[in-house]
Amino acid sequence: MKNVLDKLNWRYATKMFDASKKVSEEDLNILLDAARLTASSYGLQPYHFYVIEDKDVRAKLRKASYDQAQITDASHLLVLANRPTFDESLVDNYIDNIIKTRGVSKGDVEGYSNMMKGALMGLPDAHKNSWTSNQTYIALGNLLTIAAEMEIDTCPMEGFDKAQYNEILGLAENNLNAAVVLAVGYRSNEDKTQHYPKVRYSKEEIITHI
Repeated sequence: MKNVLDKLNWRYATKMFDASKKVSEEDLNILLDAARLTASSYGLQPYHFYVIEDKDVRAKLRKASYDQAQITDASHLLVLANRPTFDESLVDNYIDNIIKTRGVSKGDVEGYSNMMKGALMGLPDAHKNSWTSNQTYIALGNLLTIAAEMEIDTCPMEGFDKAQYNEILGLAENNLNAAVVLAVGYRSNEDKTQHYPKVRYSKEEIITHI
């Protein structure tokens, strides 16, 4: 367990990536599987993950990210996109997956299906967007931790124009919205911020036992 904490102390929001170093396909797939296996509310996974490697696309995204170098210098760029709205098909597709994966009947999961639809379908679109966006942050947290375990550097980023990202990647036509971005790669030796002491509140200041 101490090793986990050591890795979390090791990680930081990398400001300068070494553009010459690439994350291997094997390691990238581990990260993507970690994202896929992340917990989500009801297990619905109301999001989609984009792995951006194309240099021209990343150059456009950099312009839409206030010219932050991580966008183009990192080995890979992940865009975590949420579904800003949804209908009953979100639940129906999940139920079909349960039936297929677990070998149960539709009747076995009908109550669960109705419960989810009752809880979610009546939400206003603004609440649906907020809820699905929050789900991407659960995946983001898991990605940050697994990457740290593998000593792969990351930088979670909210400093970008979502509308431009949606246009560049054609997200809106797929009922998706860029929620948060994660640059993935290896830190540059020139990144001075890697040497800064980590600033966090103490457990006494931020945790209360009741």
